[in-house]
Amino acid sequence: MSYSPLQRLEDARLNRHKLQLFIKRDDLLTPSVSMPPPATLSGNKLRKLKYNVSEMRRQNLHRIVTFGGAFSNHIHATAAAGQFYGFETIGIIRGERPVILNKTLTFAEHCGMVLEFVTRTDYRDKTLIINNLQNKYAPFYLLPEGGSNGFALKGAAEVVPEIRQQLGTEPDYICLACGTGATTAGIIAASSPLHTHVMGFAVLKGNFLQNDVTNFLNLLENASDTEGVSFFIKNENWSINNDYHIGGYGRWSNELIDFINDFKKKHGIALDPIYTGKMMFGIFKLIEKGYFKENSRIIALHTGGLQGIEGFNDRFGNLIQ
Repeated sequence: MSYSPLQRLEDARLNRHKLQLFIKRDDLLTPSVSMPPPATLSGNKLRKLKYNVSEMRRQNLHRIVTFGGAFSNHIHATAAAGQFYGFETIGIIRGERPVILNKTLTFAEHCGMVLEFVTRTDYRDKTLIINNLQNKYAPFYLLPEGGSNGFALKGAAEVVPEIRQQLGTEPDYICLACGTGATTAGIIAASSPLHTHVMGFAVLKGNFLQNDVTNFLNLLENASDTEGVSFFIKNENWSINNDYHIGGYGRWSNELIDFINDFKKKHGIALDPIYTGKMMFGIFKLIEKGYFKENSRIIALHTGGLQGIEGFNDRFGNLIQ
């Protein structure tokens, strides 16, 4: 993969508080191959898939089975990766198959993903589902929901040395949206605990992410450094902010939507209402509260997921411009 751009924002609110805010544009991240990739294959999902695809090939497997909801960015990205890199994909989807598929699932099928729908009750028992799939699809490479495992952490971690090189120094803060916690854990593990505070902005209601991130970090306990990334497994210079999830997936407020539309108008950068919009909304709320020290260099990681805007507008009206 090539480096994604690091873009500095110019904003009066930043000037008032003497802050520098940069966006790491992983929404523009693309695989390093000769043929043009689909725009849907970008962001942290691409980073999380990188070492998983390598491991699948090392095992001489050619099929991925994974899990997700009907609007899952992970399902969307895995289907795109399967079409792009040439392997089979099976998506286990939570809930009954609707009469008309939404755009996420329509895209996945268009990419060649086989969709298997299971009831919400059965979906909770992943072991039973996997056992049932053995006769039908084995051999396959099993990828957890959200693509979140130790290989995903290694891929996510690689964004940190990129930031360090592009910025020319250590950032004071790295901020990102936090869903499963795997990307956040990877970035924590690769960040210097003496210089950088990593802040994950929870997009789900509840205080479980602190434990989830810690558990993901434990997966790297015996991991070796990779591709210029040195791991700080015992890094404790991080936090999870639970103040801006607005109730969880699919939940939103008029203030959030106004912020997303205004941000695109001012800076020309689209944000989705599930992940990056809530993260950036939270950052600017904290700026207004004086949370960040003067002269701090803040990195906001844009993790992609922009295809979610279309699905959101289909559900709630064309709120996001």
